[in-house]
Amino acid sequence: MNPRSDIHDRLAASLRDARKARGLSLDAVAKLSGVSRSMVSQIERGESSPTVATLWNLTQALQVDFAGLLEGKPEPGIVVIRAASAPVILGRGKSVSIRILSPAEAVGEHEVYDLSFGPGGALESEPHSPGCREHLTVVEGALRVRSGEEESLLGPGDTARYPADRDHAIRAEGGPARAILIVQDS
Repeated sequence: MNPRSDIHDRLAASLRDARKARGLSLDAVAKLSGVSRSMVSQIERGESSPTVATLWNLTQALQVDFAGLLEGKPEPGIVVIRAASAPVILGRGKSVSIRILSPAEAVGEHEVYDLSFGPGGALESEPHSPGCREHLTVVEGALRVRSGEEESLLGPGDTARYPADRDHAIRAEGGPARAILIVQDS
C-alpha cells in the first residue's frame, strides 16, 4: 500500500470517527465548519484531498487536535461529550440556543436536544416527516408548546408529547427557560 493512500484512509477514518463521537451529522459538520456537506462526505470516504484550510476548519468544528488526526487512536468504550464541547445550533428561532446531545447515527430515528430560551425566545417549526413526534420536558422556567391548533403551558418537570408532522412551536413564557427535546421519527 502506498503511503499516500494510507494517509488518506487514516485521515478519512479519523474525521469520520471524530464526527460520530461528537454525535454530529454531515449536515451539522458542514454548518459548523463552513465546508460543504458533499466535501465532508468525500473526505470521509477518502475520495478527496482536503486543503490545509479545509482540514483546519473541520478540526475546529469537530474540536480535535489538528496534529493528532493521523495518529489513529482507538475509540474509547465510553464516549463523553463535555457540556462546553457539545455542538450548538444558533440562528434558528428567536433567542434560542440548541445543543445537540444525540449521536449522528441516531438521526432519522431519534434526536435529543438541550434547548435554552432567552426571555421571549421561540422556536417555530414546519411539519416534520409523517408520524414524527416530539417529547419536550421543561427543566427550568415555563414554556408554551403548540402543535397544530392545540396549545399547552408547561412548567419545570412537565413533559408534553405531541405530533410534529404539523406546524408546531415552543415559546418561553415570563422569562428564560430550558428544556430537553426528543424528536422521534416513526
